[in-house]
Amino acid sequence: MTLAIAPSETSPAPLSDLVARDAREFGVYARTGGWAFGLMVARSVRPGGQGADETPKVSAKEFAELAGCSADRVMRYYKAWDRAADDGLVPHFEALAPGQEVEELPDADVWLTYYVSRNSATSERGTAIAEAAEAEGIRPTKALEVAENPTALRAAILADPSTARAARQALLDRVREDPDLQAELARDVVRTDDLKKAVATESRSADRIGYVRQIAESGQIKTPAGQTVDAPADLRQEAERHLSLLDELDEDEDTGEWATEAYGTMKTLVVEAVEADPELRVQERRTKFYSSLQKATKVFEELTFDDAQDFYEDDMVQQLEELQQAIGACITSLRDARENQPHG
Repeated sequence: MTLAIAPSETSPAPLSDLVARDAREFGVYARTGGWAFGLMVARSVRPGGQGADETPKVSAKEFAELAGCSADRVMRYYKAWDRAADDGLVPHFEALAPGQEVEELPDADVWLTYYVSRNSATSERGTAIAEAAEAEGIRPTKALEVAENPTALRAAILADPSTARAARQALLDRVREDPDLQAELARDVVRTDDLKKAVATESRSADRIGYVRQIAESGQIKTPAGQTVDAPADLRQEAERHLSLLDELDEDEDTGEWATEAYGTMKTLVVEAVEADPELRVQERRTKFYSSLQKATKVFEELTFDDAQDFYEDDMVQQLEELQQAIGACITSLRDARENQPHG
């Protein structure tokens, strides 16, 4: 009986020339990116102003028809190569002939600096977007892609908190220079109950933080009666302590609770400071009295009796008589207080 012994190793299949060619072309593109295709255009498409009888090169339109793509796409490669040639990175069109190779092309990443894949980049809007992208240190093509697909941008904002935060910051930066956008956002806020409440809450927190900051930075307090006086040293130190705690909060932390605590503490300390100073306490009460007197006087002056016969009621007269008695008692008290003051 004869036994067939299988070989321990299979012989490799012969390498296909097509596979080898693909691998070589892939390697060229991996190293050079769009430069490889830019070179094909640069050496095959004749420059503007050069006649067909002067060169074996063809027009961008003819090249596009042969390639099965649009002339616009060919011209984007053409313009990218032209810009790079002006910067001395690659040879000019006139120095290249069909089929000619360039020994060393720039790195693939550099291509994106010169090539703009979208027609919108040539518009005024596209130019502004590209300039803003460069200022932010990103490729213009990325920003243009986002600008041309607002639905994708909306989806990213809705799905991803970090994208939403970036969009919020960008809007805030834009709002400072765009009055129309300011007005639109303001209308959106007041028309949305949840946003309106949130703005009111944040505004209240900001006012309370401002109150604490004013004491810490100016060293002055405003009393309940409205007097502005120098703050005691310990009160100012307490304001500075609370302010430092507030300033150390992360941007995304809720300041509401901290602001409320700081504000309440400072309000209490201000009242205690007023009560602890006899002279300030008297001045505070005097200020409160004058304020109430001025308000009462203004209210009474606004009363008109020209048409009293049309709305006269007995209780009106009764209230005025009681008011007259109260005013008389007040005048008597003030006169007694004046007579009882020590004379120097």
